[in-house]
Amino acid sequence: MERMVGRVLVIVPTYNERENLPVIVERVRAAVPEAHLLVADDASPDGTGEIADALAAEDDHVHVLHRPGKQGLGAAYIAGFRWGLAEGYDVLVEMDADGSHQPEELPKLLHALADGADLSIGSRWVPGGKVVNWPGSREFLSRGANVYTRMMLGMPVRDATAGFRAYRASTLEKIGLDDVESQGYCFQVDLTLRTVRHGLRVAEVPITFVERTVGASKMSRDVIAEALWRVTLWGVTGLPRRLRRSR
Repeated sequence: MERMVGRVLVIVPTYNERENLPVIVERVRAAVPEAHLLVADDASPDGTGEIADALAAEDDHVHVLHRPGKQGLGAAYIAGFRWGLAEGYDVLVEMDADGSHQPEELPKLLHALADGADLSIGSRWVPGGKVVNWPGSREFLSRGANVYTRMMLGMPVRDATAGFRAYRASTLEKIGLDDVESQGYCFQVDLTLRTVRHGLRVAEVPITFVERTVGASKMSRDVIAEALWRVTLWGVTGLPRRLRRSR
């Protein structure tokens, strides 16, 4: 895989994931043995950071970034991206710690980069993608959010809120990270929109998303509200640009 896409870093943000972390690290290491893994822990009170340190002490492909406290998913990924770029990785991957993103499907995302994509997204809402163990209300919310995002932003991506994705390092450098303030699912939309607006290629790869069985979801009303108002704002401010392109 390194011959195809270069050095790969899988970034796994954690907050109270002590039961899930050892399993997900083992699965990543088995799925893509040459990849490195960075655990970005937000000072988890359940000892996740200490478990990450123990895993790193046993495996030189595992690294840990200790952050001072819970600051949101977007901030954790930005910190992980900066660490990976400084260390010279060629591909930076976003992956949840709870097993909802299956590491065994990571090679598909990397192959999409090898085929020329600048960003590959593990998509639930393209043909072949699906979710497992989600209630109907959760699926309705996710599908509806993505339809609204496509309508407001004019962006031809069916799962812009997806959190299992792989970026070329050059993509992150081009789109810029200094002014990213969004968090949660909105962070994923933000970086997808930046990638599209820079004329870079986005590929969606079908995946199976499996709802976590251990631990608590980080979804909240605040996360949903932020995504709604930011997408609406981006859509309104970007309307003149879309109108000029359509002339």
